[in-house]
Amino acid sequence: MGIERADKDASRDRAAAVPGASAVARGPRGRLDQPRTPRRKLLPDYDPEAFARLSERIARFLGTGRFIVWMTLTIIVWVLWNIFAPPPVRFDEYPFIFLTLALSLQASYAAPLILLAQNRQDDRDRVTQEQERKQNERSIADTEYLTREIASLRMGLGEVATRDWIRSELQDLMRELAEQQAPPRIEPGRRRDESDRPEH
Repeated sequence: MGIERADKDASRDRAAAVPGASAVARGPRGRLDQPRTPRRKLLPDYDPEAFARLSERIARFLGTGRFIVWMTLTIIVWVLWNIFAPPPVRFDEYPFIFLTLALSLQASYAAPLILLAQNRQDDRDRVTQEQERKQNERSIADTEYLTREIASLRMGLGEVATRDWIRSELQDLMRELAEQQAPPRIEPGRRRDESDRPEH
């Protein structure tokens, strides 16, 4: 007995001295290199996206005039039946406690469903706003790029020769050429003086 107890104490001391030995000694549950076994859940699994779509449909129906009309007709029939029907077939007499409980139950379920639908709509609006913001940023960048391109084209067009400028330059050149090719004009007084000059 004493020897066995000494062996157990020695093995415990060795396991405490080695850092990874305690995890191995505990079994696969404490190991980090292996996936944990899935735990059993008491609640059933459900698809949150499908539940959100269902809650959105119900919330949309609760916000329609059709729901108001059907609920009003149901309450009127309920009250009239429990007032004017024979006593043995009445199921909810005058204070209409069962009707109050039914309406309270309907309201207690409608409020969370409407909140779920609003949260879903808020998520969609957030995604839409983010996409619109990115689209606006791209549009602003494209507009700035086009503005710079138009400005550079205008600056380039300022240095390009237009048709009217070329035409005026050609007319000036033709005028200069015509003036250079024309014979020099001799004034009549000077011609007479030269003829009167004696020959040597």
